[in-house]
Amino acid sequence: MPHPTLAAPGHRAWRWLLLSLVTVAALLGLTMLVLGIRLVLLGGTAYYAIAGVLLLAGGVLAWGRREGAAVWAMAAAVVLTLGWSLWEIHGKGWLPAWGFDLAARMGVVAVLAVGAGVALLFWRTPPGHAWRKACMAGIGVAVLAASLVVALLWERTQDPAGHVPTAGSVPPATQDGVTTSEWSAFGGTNLGLRHSALAQIHLGNVGDLQEAWTFRSGDHAPAGERVFYSSQNTPLKVGGYLYTCTPSSQVFALDPATGEALWHFDPQVPAKTMESLFSAACRAVAYFDTGEAGAQAEQFPRTPGAAGLVNALPRGGSQCSRRIYVATPDGRLIALDAAGGFPCPGFGTDGVVDLNAGMGLREAGFSSNTSGATVAGGLLLVGQQVSDNQRRDAPSGVVRAFDARTGELRWAWDALRPDATAPLAPGEIYPRGTPNVWNVISADESLGLAFLGTGNPGADHWGGNRTAEEDRFTAAVVAVDLQTGATRWSFTTVLHDLWDYDIGAQPMLVDVPIDGAMRRAVLQGTKSGDLFLLDAATGEPLRPVTLQPVPQTAPLPGERLSPHQPRSTFYPNLGGLPGPESERIDGRHIWGMTPIDAALCRIGFHERQYEGIFTPPTIDKKGMVLLPGTIGGMNWGGLGFDPVRRIVIANYSRLPNIVDMTPREDVIDRPVGSGGARPDQALAPQTGTPFAVNRPMWLSALNVPCLAPPWGFIAAVDIDTGELVWSKPLGTGFDAGPLNIPTRLRIPMGTPNIGGPLTTAGGLTFIAAAQDNFLRAFETATGRLVWQARLPAGGQAGPMTYEHDGVQYIAISATGHARLETGLGDYLKVFALDPRSADLTGLPPGAATRAHGTDPEDEGP
Repeated sequence: MPHPTLAAPGHRAWRWLLLSLVTVAALLGLTMLVLGIRLVLLGGTAYYAIAGVLLLAGGVLAWGRREGAAVWAMAAAVVLTLGWSLWEIHGKGWLPAWGFDLAARMGVVAVLAVGAGVALLFWRTPPGHAWRKACMAGIGVAVLAASLVVALLWERTQDPAGHVPTAGSVPPATQDGVTTSEWSAFGGTNLGLRHSALAQIHLGNVGDLQEAWTFRSGDHAPAGERVFYSSQNTPLKVGGYLYTCTPSSQVFALDPATGEALWHFDPQVPAKTMESLFSAACRAVAYFDTGEAGAQAEQFPRTPGAAGLVNALPRGGSQCSRRIYVATPDGRLIALDAAGGFPCPGFGTDGVVDLNAGMGLREAGFSSNTSGATVAGGLLLVGQQVSDNQRRDAPSGVVRAFDARTGELRWAWDALRPDATAPLAPGEIYPRGTPNVWNVISADESLGLAFLGTGNPGADHWGGNRTAEEDRFTAAVVAVDLQTGATRWSFTTVLHDLWDYDIGAQPMLVDVPIDGAMRRAVLQGTKSGDLFLLDAATGEPLRPVTLQPVPQTAPLPGERLSPHQPRSTFYPNLGGLPGPESERIDGRHIWGMTPIDAALCRIGFHERQYEGIFTPPTIDKKGMVLLPGTIGGMNWGGLGFDPVRRIVIANYSRLPNIVDMTPREDVIDRPVGSGGARPDQALAPQTGTPFAVNRPMWLSALNVPCLAPPWGFIAAVDIDTGELVWSKPLGTGFDAGPLNIPTRLRIPMGTPNIGGPLTTAGGLTFIAAAQDNFLRAFETATGRLVWQARLPAGGQAGPMTYEHDGVQYIAISATGHARLETGLGDYLKVFALDPRSADLTGLPPGAATRAHGTDPEDEGP
């Protein structure tokens, strides 16, 4: 007879718990065995098959009343998993977020095995037995020890002290290209430094930074899932106004101290015209002073009005002497009076220039401007986005310059237009399908040049019918004459680009010492992770660029491949793990939250073509793995540069895509302009080429990347020495997780990120960008996190700073990014120092009385 205590109901419950756990383990083991055999046949690891056998054996043994042997089999699976995990994690170099990698590999197997062991012990031993007490004590000690070890190792890998460059004095307020109290362009100025000479907020008092005011625009995405909102806006501050725009190109002028809406202009953009956009965005408005008014910008007249109403101001006097320009998704460039918000009648037709003229659009919204105009030399420089991969004969990639006063067209640059000043003949349109400029345009009026970062022709992933001129101006930095649009020089960053490595980051104009003399240079960050430093006047590389051989495997029919690609060797590559070369992954880097989705991701990796960064698109296997993916490396958020500390700040994503090509005869999706609509397409048609394409982010069945974290970084590079000063994962899983369930964990694992940095003379770098809803401040010299604040929605935008009435403010648009699956909203959040701060100087009494403080959940430094 069994021992009486073992027949008690409580003990039967422990036995049934044991059987339940081993049954789950057996099912898991069977699945792992099947997937593991498939993986071995593909040339992958044998771990899943072996671990699957052990777990399956545990279930069989337990149901055969050999419970002790069953638990030993499961324990063997745990030991195997631990050894295999550490071996692979060590083999790929202990990535900064290795703790997440280890936890995911061990989690399910360890929980099942430990649970089964505890259930067996409690089933076989009576209450109060020494073994029970020893078991509980052992579990507690093990958990505590593991927590301490992981915390210690995590601290050492996540927050290195970093190299501290020699710091100079605070930059003078008049330094070339450095903003002072104003922020007059997307990047601060047309040089795109994203730096401010303001230093009221600094390392000593940033902990006292708190919310000053919040503005809500009321602009929300139309009902349904056909328009993807993401304002991506960096506000401008000029004179007594703060200007911001929303995804549907509504413009607001706000009081910089209170957030009160002073005027509001709504261009009434039809939702239909936003369907072709990857993201409905308005990255910036543009500002221009005609010089025709005697009053200073600070003396702009104001007529208080309610938000949502355009103020009625007198139309005489100095109306429209200062202007705000906004571009709309339906192809309008609108000039507004900066003080009153009404259209300027002397610009275009009743204040509007038609950007669709000469485009031959088959459908409204197929091309439009989302990055805003750049004002330089009295001109408005306007590029455009063109909906990706719809058709080879997509709208032209033309860049146009309009007179900022009258709206008259001055020149039109295009890869296939040798004379940018030549007018179109009656009925003529700009060349179709040419490389476009969808990002922010830079300019240096002292050189008389504008700098364009170009994209791709009408089809990203097949280029067999591209012309030599299109290839020359694809993924290129192009310097054009400000007054004529003539090409002065060009530098192609990717030869015959088949990976959508178009230039997203704004070209940055910097001064660097070369051979003892200061040279004006263009610093260009790319999606492929390169930092190219080029002479601004000639395009000559100022730091070494080499042509490196790249894979030539099985090009698509009719395609050609470049045998080499230019790579910048002076600076670290910022497309994957930061280092001297582009990161190349293998099976050890593939990841999942459970053994099943991890095994499926590994199978997917081995079923696809991958030979490194420039693996060509293919119809062999199941397509190819693209890393860096289509959102970066470095994207439209651009770079930040501290000109005194000589540090470049870059945030970037390490997120792969899969690229699957489908032969034309198997494609049923119609392109935009031929009855198709982007939200309805399973494949991007690439009409006019032999192949359609599908290129989703490579995610597991649990909607997490198939690549082990980090998935996003922020890094600092010394511009003069090329040294990687520091780097660290950017972002946590606080607002994201498997199956889109937030984990609420604040451990920096590194998330995909979109949006740029801001550096200040106070020694700080401000950035949001990540998939969690936080605005952070890092010490620029070391990367140390010194402050963060909770945002009400995703901060996929570039922060900016300004001074008003003696107070320095930090502003960030928190509107989210539908494609990046961050929380959506309509917020502009503005922060200032607590007026009670002991380290606050120059702040008038009551200047921040509307502050509400930071969220109680905010982490400290």
